[in-house]
Amino acid sequence: MPRKINESDCVGCGTCQSVCIIGCITEEKDRKRKINESACVDCGACQFACPKRCISRN
Repeated sequence: MPRKINESDCVGCGTCQSVCIIGCITEEKDRKRKINESACVDCGACQFACPKRCISRN
């Protein structure tokens, strides 16, 4: 199951995007990030790197 970003908690810092080994995290217009779930390999790097802890498996 791919990771998901809780958009209400995301502050748009970009840390998750910088550590994504696949490059499946993109910046939205409001600077928040979005994970392309079909490309995510569920490695967990983004979840562990997020300083706001707003990324999870569910």
